[in-house]
Order: sequence, then C-alpha cells, then structure tokens
Amino acid sequence: MSTLMAGAMSVVLYSAYLSFPREIKGLDYWAAGLILLALGAVLFSLRNSTSGQTFILLCANSTLIWGVGLAMIGTQKFYGRKPAWWLFHLVWACAMLGVGYWLVIQPHFAARVAVFSFLISIFYINQVAMVWRYGERHFSTIFFGILLVLQTLVVLTRGLLAVFYGGAQVNLTSIGPFQSIYLAAGHFMVLLLAVSFKAVATRHLQTILERRSTLDPLTQVLNRRGFADIYAKEHALLRRESTAMTMLSIDLDYFKKINDCHGHATGDRVLVDVAAVIGKALRVSDHVARFGGEEFIVLLPTTGLDRAHHIAERILLAVREPGRDGLPTYTVSIGIACQTSADEDLDGILMRADEALYSAKERGRDRIEIASMPVAPLRAVPA
Repeated sequence: MSTLMAGAMSVVLYSAYLSFPREIKGLDYWAAGLILLALGAVLFSLRNSTSGQTFILLCANSTLIWGVGLAMIGTQKFYGRKPAWWLFHLVWACAMLGVGYWLVIQPHFAARVAVFSFLISIFYINQVAMVWRYGERHFSTIFFGILLVLQTLVVLTRGLLAVFYGGAQVNLTSIGPFQSIYLAAGHFMVLLLAVSFKAVATRHLQTILERRSTLDPLTQVLNRRGFADIYAKEHALLRRESTAMTMLSIDLDYFKKINDCHGHATGDRVLVDVAAVIGKALRVSDHVARFGGEEFIVLLPTTGLDRAHHIAERILLAVREPGRDGLPTYTVSIGIACQTSADEDLDGILMRADEALYSAKERGRDRIEIASMPVAPLRAVPA
C-alpha cells in the first residue's frame, strides 16, 4: 500500500511541476525520487523469489540511494542552490562499494546495514541544513524540517544498532521494538516528507502569486492594487498618530516620442530605468508604484512638503543624467500633494497630485509643482 501511495504522490508532485515549472524548482526530482524508492521496495520484496538474490539486493540498495539522493537534489534546487551532484555520486559509489564488499566478498549483514545507513543519512543531513539555512520561518517549512530530522535520527539509529548490537537488532524480518518503529517510519515517513515538501512548495507558490498580484510585471514596482493596500496601512497610521504623508505624481515627458523614435523595446527599458532611479532616491519606508503607461506614484509616509520637495529634486536631477545603459535622454514632470488630514482619501490626494502634475506639464515640463491644500468642508454652526 505504501508503495502505491508513493507512486501516487510522485504523480501529484510531477503534475505540480508541469503546472509551475518556472516558479517551483525541484518537484520533478522529488517525484523521480519517490518512484525510485517505491521501485527499491519492490526489489527488496523480490530478493528471495529469484535465483539472483545478490544482484537484486545490489539493485535494490542502489535504487534506494538514488531515490533519497534525488530528493536531496530536488530540495537544493527548490532553495535555489547548485545541485551537489558530486555528493550524490560520491555517496552512491561509497555505498555500493561497501554494500558490495559485505554482500559478495565477505558477507556481513550488520556491516551492510551500517554502511548503507550512515551514508544515506548524509542526504538527509544535507536537506536539514538546506531547510535551516534557507527555509522560510513558516509552519510548513518547520514541519518539513522536523520530519527530516526525525528521519535522519531513525536512519542513524539503525546504523548505530548494527555497529554495537549486530544484525539481530536491525533485521527487519525479525520482531522487535526497533523493527516496528523503523518499518513504520519506512512506510509513512517518506510519504509524510513528500506531503510536507509539497506543502512548502505550495506556500512558496502562494507567496509568488501574491507578489505578482501586487507588482507591475515590467518594472517590478507596486501596481495599483499593491499601492492601494500600502496606502490603506499608511492612512491608518496617519489617523492614529496625526502625522503627515506626501504623494508624488511622476510622469515621463514626451514618452510617445521615445517610443516612436526608438521603438517600444527601448521605451520599456526607459520605464524600467525610471523605476530604478526613483527607487534609489527613496528611503526604505517609501513606496513607488506604476499606475499604467508612463505614470508613477510615490508615497512618502511621515513626510512633509519640504522633505518631499527635496526628494523630488533628487529624482529630477538623477533622470537628467545622459547615457545610462545607452538609453535616450529623457526628463520627468512631478506633482506634489501633502496630506495632513485623515478625512481625505486616496482618490482625493491622487487628484490633487495629478493637478499639480498637469500644472508642471503646462509650464514647460521637467519641473516640480506643488498642489494646494484641500479646502476643509464647511460645517453648520448651530444658532
């Protein structure tokens, strides 16, 4: 049953890989590893039913090592690390030499178990290190790491029992407490590891999709949706602490001319460059978004007009520098609007920043204009 479940889980992982091959790395190696582990279990079950028992045992051990090793490679690729194929082949070669020697030249069951257990635990230890160093501090990753540690301890314990107590304690055909624990781990731990790895991959994919839903695909700055979420948080802070925040509305000058003269590919490069230039002029707490076309919006939390005007001047000077990466010379116009009242919403401050931007365009472009403060609504005074 566990063999069939491992095969079914490999299909699930490989299907996920086919659906998101660029977003989630390593699922294909995990799927292949599960198939090999299932095949290794089948080979072990056939060792007494054929005359070539020695050959079957060698193939079974080799297949199991490949299965666990490919899972390690899959974990490394998932975390963006270079696959340690040298370690994969070194462990496999050492294991096969050791198992072959204690199986063919000098038969010794306990020695075979010890060699196999200690060497294959290297693959699990490597994965534990990957999760510890590169894993996200999330429940799915922590659970995956705990399972890897438990599997490592079980495998190492079997090797130590083989060294100190001989083959009787680790012979899985015998009845004993450790044999029961090891068989249970063998049947279920591999599947639990695969399921937990799938959960980690799903969490990673969710993070990617959420990030994509709030980022502009070309410039990798916030889009309208992402900016609206950020503004809502900063607006709540403004209401709670009675601070100020300022918005910059930035638009490229004569962007259509750039597209017409240099092509849309160059125009896209200019947009990416503008986003990078703006980002370098901002603080970590500031936010920049692309509102479509050539318009960018910058939100400066806890910032008054003087500081915002200084940042806008830095952006103007930076974009005027010619010859960046072979791009054509371009300029931007900037409108500034400051919000001091929590009664004003996003549409209101955007409208004022846009009005200031249009004023900058009308007055010659490549300049900064500041929007007037909103007029407070009249309140009825009781007679």
